[in-house]
Amino acid sequence: MQISVLLVDDHAVVREGYRRLLESDGHVRVVGEASNSAEALSRDRDLAADVIVLDIALPGVSGIETLRRLVARRPAARVLMFSMYQDAIYASRALKAGALGYVSKSSAPELLVEAVRAVADGRHYVSPDVHQAMTAFLSGTRDLAHLLSSREYEVLRLLTSGCGMNEIGEQLGISAKTVANLQSSIKQKLGATTALQLMVIARQAGVS
Repeated sequence: MQISVLLVDDHAVVREGYRRLLESDGHVRVVGEASNSAEALSRDRDLAADVIVLDIALPGVSGIETLRRLVARRPAARVLMFSMYQDAIYASRALKAGALGYVSKSSAPELLVEAVRAVADGRHYVSPDVHQAMTAFLSGTRDLAHLLSSREYEVLRLLTSGCGMNEIGEQLGISAKTVANLQSSIKQKLGATTALQLMVIARQAGVS
């Protein structure tokens, strides 16, 4: 049985490389491509591919938020996150948001095909390097993935990357006031009294 795949990455050259790699396996066929969140949602609506290979670092709306929207609209969607980030926090957020798999772009090429096959079968798959990072992270003292809600974590990530309240609101589709309220909630949960303390905690936990 052939596995249909929708590729979502903002670099056309990168998508072409993934397409060739995946289609080198006779059981995988790339049926569509997208370069941003809006295109991904539109293409998924038309194609309903067996597996969506989704990059986290999309322009505008992030891959994690795109993942949430895909799963909310089509609960049966099977999403494999394929990212440059090996950090445990990103993998934890992706899996919590509904991804079935997470593979870092530094993984051996054959692992992407292996991951697509696993996700198509409805099985979870995490590349060895990310699994090792998650194991080390979860044994630490501060697991932000469990302390914060999905929305709170996304706000924290954007704050840490230097985005302002209005910009975060636009990216997440919420008001600046809601962003401010979420920031207050994050501070309370993490024991931070100032924005600087919040940034220090986030950096120590690997949020970037």
